[in-house]
Amino acid sequence: MGPLSLVLLLLSAQWSCAQEDPLLPFSEHLDPEHNVRLKWGFDEIQGTILFQLTVNTSGWVGFGFSPKGGMTGADIVIGGVGPKGSYFTDRHAGGNSIPVIDQQQNYKLLSLTESDGKTVMKFQRSVESCDENDLSITNLPMKLIYAYGQSDDIVYHINRRGTKEVNLLKYMPRVTPPNSKYFDMTMANFSVPANQTYYHCKIMRAPTFERKQHIYRIEPFITNFDLVHHLLLYRCPPTVTEPFEVQCYTGGGEECMETVAVWGVGGGAFELPEMAGLPIGGNIGDFFYRLEVHYNNPNKSAGRVDNSGLRFYYTSELRQHDAAILMTGLAVAPGYAIPPKAKSFLTYGLCDTAYIPKVLESPHDLQVFSVMLHTHLAGRKVRVGHFRGGKQIDLLAVDENYNFEYQEVTNLGKTKTVKLGDKLLVECTYNTENRATLTWGGLSTSEEMCLSFLFYYPAMNLSSCVSFPNLQTLAPAMGATDTDIWVNMMYKNTWNDTSINQYQQTLKKIDQLVIVVDSFTNGSFNPGMIPDLKVIPPAPCMSGCAIKSLALISLLLCLAVHWASL
Repeated sequence: MGPLSLVLLLLSAQWSCAQEDPLLPFSEHLDPEHNVRLKWGFDEIQGTILFQLTVNTSGWVGFGFSPKGGMTGADIVIGGVGPKGSYFTDRHAGGNSIPVIDQQQNYKLLSLTESDGKTVMKFQRSVESCDENDLSITNLPMKLIYAYGQSDDIVYHINRRGTKEVNLLKYMPRVTPPNSKYFDMTMANFSVPANQTYYHCKIMRAPTFERKQHIYRIEPFITNFDLVHHLLLYRCPPTVTEPFEVQCYTGGGEECMETVAVWGVGGGAFELPEMAGLPIGGNIGDFFYRLEVHYNNPNKSAGRVDNSGLRFYYTSELRQHDAAILMTGLAVAPGYAIPPKAKSFLTYGLCDTAYIPKVLESPHDLQVFSVMLHTHLAGRKVRVGHFRGGKQIDLLAVDENYNFEYQEVTNLGKTKTVKLGDKLLVECTYNTENRATLTWGGLSTSEEMCLSFLFYYPAMNLSSCVSFPNLQTLAPAMGATDTDIWVNMMYKNTWNDTSINQYQQTLKKIDQLVIVVDSFTNGSFNPGMIPDLKVIPPAPCMSGCAIKSLALISLLLCLAVHWASL
């Protein structure tokens, strides 16, 4: 490759990364005039956050976090490109004066450029505070401050300053396209049975559109917050041609299993990132959909009427990618049990993406941007491990303090690539210390699930990728000659720390049945084994070193993305 070709390749790679940076999925203008734009992404596993600040100036730029919105106590960075090159410093402000340079530089500059009257500053820091002059970034909204000058002399900014409150780690974009509309898919005056747990399914047609539209926002529409536990909307295969209602999983609508939308108790609205939308209409086809509502009615109240469901905001201004949802984890079935008296019992669900080509003709990698983790009352933790080439490379998502009463779709903070051939392991931790009998896998709130719903793009006709312990292997591994004897053995077993641990280890070491299902209920059944999942420690607090190396790594990663796409 000649020097000119290398230069062109570098420019091409930089342009490609500028168009869509999966590490910077979120964006906000900090000022009304749109002179200051902040893009960011974060990695909750590593405990780092990445920023890119673009300001319409050729002078200095400043950005930071303020306790009350002013200069006093603010944690600030100032940078720019001057006659002698670029400059970048980590500072703090004691009042309305030039911020003081920190003794410990805890922000890492990745790039700093100036062209066409714009300054672009890209930098990284730890989410946690690294010294007394830094402010920790929390799950609550934070007051972001900015200022900039017309030259590289760091002097008073006059009116080129401002404050905006943004929740960086729990960011929910809110856009309203000019042609935004919405439609609802809900129950209609449904009389909720006086059952402790009840699943009702309504098969219905969505509005029809001649041209494809993109759903960009989904809101829950709940009329009985004390009854509705979660909502799921599934797309049906073309074989479903008539609307009807039925109690779920009693012989009608089970073939509708491609997840389109999901909401859990305690969650709110969900908005997709600006590069992706859920497709509907046009060549997507005139499908029916199954709305599943889980009613949790512990008091067995009678005579309650419900009209709950989901509201979908859509636009004809199509986004770059069609998005979709993939269900992963442990298949929901009664053939596995969680023992009583367990302080911390683990179950596993394996998705081996190497089997996806068995059900799809043209599969591709998944760009995962959001996730919803789901268990029932005994769930305490959920982790999603990411494996490639036989080694764990990441934790895709983690909830170390799972709360059954607060379930929501959460942004991962950056787009994570799951390559074909990668494995995803959903690990759930349960506590059954206060239970006297077995807890079986199943639909009831008193039973258990272990699921992770992955939001990704570009969309594929893929419904689920889950696993289940091979019962024909499990029974003899525990000394039973058949499944019936094994079930009887489970009920009669004396459960203590030793027997619980032995059962857990047996479940993990036996072979699994990995099940991949497409949008048309075509399935592939394959063998699999549970890999070892490790907790990845967060990165240490950052100090000012290796800036050039990080910038080089960033460029090399960008080049790798470009070469992989050739």
